[in-house]
Amino acid sequence: MENEELWATVIGQPQAVSYLQAAVESPVHAYLFIGPEGAGRRQAAFAFAGSLLVSDSEEESQRHRQLATLGQHPDITYVVPQGSSLLVEDAERIIKEASRSPIESNRKIIIVDRFQTAEPEVSASLLKTIEEPPASSVFVLLADDVREHQVTISSRCVRVDLPALSTEVIAEALMETGEKQEHAQFLALASSGSLERARLLSNDSSVIKRYELWESIPTRLDHTGATVVTIVTEIEEQISEAENPLLTKHQQELDDLTEREEAFGTRGSGRKDLATRQKREIRRFREEELTFGLAVLSRQYLDASEKKVEEDILDATQRITTTALELLERNPNETLMLQALFLDLPVLG
Repeated sequence: MENEELWATVIGQPQAVSYLQAAVESPVHAYLFIGPEGAGRRQAAFAFAGSLLVSDSEEESQRHRQLATLGQHPDITYVVPQGSSLLVEDAERIIKEASRSPIESNRKIIIVDRFQTAEPEVSASLLKTIEEPPASSVFVLLADDVREHQVTISSRCVRVDLPALSTEVIAEALMETGEKQEHAQFLALASSGSLERARLLSNDSSVIKRYELWESIPTRLDHTGATVVTIVTEIEEQISEAENPLLTKHQQELDDLTEREEAFGTRGSGRKDLATRQKREIRRFREEELTFGLAVLSRQYLDASEKKVEEDILDATQRITTTALELLERNPNETLMLQALFLDLPVLG
């Protein structure tokens, strides 16, 4: 794998890629990649790590880059929260990994995903290690944003921004893989700025059906609990059905891992990390589905408010875009959240 191929995995982030390619020549001890999941921050982290591990031998460099792309390099540690937050045990693992010497190269790269979920005590425990790691270790922290209690750590890192991808960039990437323009544009709109989600939806024939379901909600509401229960049940059933492409992808990953374990043994195969990542991807998928649906729903009330200025219609958009989306960040009970929201929304005749 050539270096250009390694960086080609990062779509639609030319400024970040250009900066990181230059930074490879003289890297610092810690970087902070800021941007939403699906915007390419994880791909950028592994491409950067793979570039940092190259050696004088082109054959060895090819191997370093290939293993980095596959997420299998022994000198790249990828840490992602198993639950909703980065925990003390995660911090202990990070500190331990940073203290270890590289195995196959002259550097060790520690990539920490969803760093914004680290609570104050966890962030505090990592400060010294991130601020003054061993000379051979480089930290790459990935986060949606910087929380107030993480400002000190942020100040010790070089910040690299990877904003949400535009619908144009996502649609173009999809068309390059064979999607027709109209469908690619629809998928881009449904992806909330995430190319990963757009690619997943490209294998989902029911995404338009889910769009139409959310679009129909304001005219179906009648202020009765029975109707709300019916609508919420339909939403949850459709989201569960939509998970199938992701579950198929997960099964293929497990099959590939089993094949590697049979060939090379189970030690260091990463089965636990794979299971953790897959659970997180399912949870993230459901969150993205709800975010997508709520955006469609909000648009219906916004369009209605332009034709008929009524306070309850204007307030509906506010409730959807603030209250509901804030609840999503707290990992609420999906059913109760949607039922409470729909009972409080005005009917559009």
